[in-house]
Amino acid sequence: MTDTQCKNMTLNDLFEIHMDTRKLAESTQANYRRMWNSLVRNELGQMKVVQVRTSHVRLFYSRLSKQKYSHSTIKFLHNMILPSFEVAVDDDIIRKNPAKRTLGDYGEPEKKRTALSFDQQKNLLNYVKNSEVFHIYLPLLQVMIGTGLRCGELIGLTWKDVDLKTRTVYVNHQLIYKNYGDGCDFHVTMPKTEAGIREIPMSKMVAKAFETQRRLNFQMGIPRDVKIEGLSNFVFMSRSGRPMMPTTVNFILRDIVKAYNEEENERAKRERRKPEELPHISAHILRHTACTRMAETDLDMKVVQYVMGHANISVTMEVYNHITDRSRIEKEIAKMDLVQIM
Repeated sequence: MTDTQCKNMTLNDLFEIHMDTRKLAESTQANYRRMWNSLVRNELGQMKVVQVRTSHVRLFYSRLSKQKYSHSTIKFLHNMILPSFEVAVDDDIIRKNPAKRTLGDYGEPEKKRTALSFDQQKNLLNYVKNSEVFHIYLPLLQVMIGTGLRCGELIGLTWKDVDLKTRTVYVNHQLIYKNYGDGCDFHVTMPKTEAGIREIPMSKMVAKAFETQRRLNFQMGIPRDVKIEGLSNFVFMSRSGRPMMPTTVNFILRDIVKAYNEEENERAKRERRKPEELPHISAHILRHTACTRMAETDLDMKVVQYVMGHANISVTMEVYNHITDRSRIEKEIAKMDLVQIM
């Protein structure tokens, strides 16, 4: 590379070199490029590397912060910008990395995703079970809470992955809905880490839920021959036979919560009491709930880590340690009565 080429190299050029030298899953690479193209390419990305100073990077993060982007989004970008500049440092194009020690606390604080309490979970499932509109989604919710599957793993399940005789769910792939340059569509990908490949034993509730779901699919006459990159006969499908969209799962949960809260407010008004509404619920919150319920039953935390597919047990502990349920706190404090001496 000539001196002129080095002087004219932009951060965008560095990013391309950085991406070409990393071994990333296709879905991960597509996500990185989407974020870069959306937020970096036409701003900091166009600057010549030799002209970028630490203040430029901080001003860029500050602008994103003022535009209400979250800290996690800015951190995501930082984790692409920092190693991109490191390419130029390694090639002696610049002496030091201008992105070092620039992340700070820019961005909006993350909204904590907390698990449902036991009572909230019970109210949710009982409501869905007895609802004329939403009862068909009971098996879906029971599987989500009983296995802790990620949304992509859930919608990617085929009946080949579900063994009701041995009561085992085999997780070795996931479905994502992304644009790989040919329009948005479903794509089959491997789990991000080896820990994501696992065999999850079914509880009685989960086994019954799968049996009910199979019967529902048959009763509704849903076609089973729709193929997504070689996979077919999905467990959770739309009426067309295609897998459920990730957004569809969250829309279903949103509608259930909305209907429940409307009915609960009416009941509370009649009974002259304060309503006990359900909070916002997403697929990820139900995954948190699954992790919390497993931990609350005193399962070995390494077992919980395995079932959840966490590469690091610190992630498992972080999910469970979001303490918001007073009943859980009271239960744990009560244990002290067994060991304290007056």
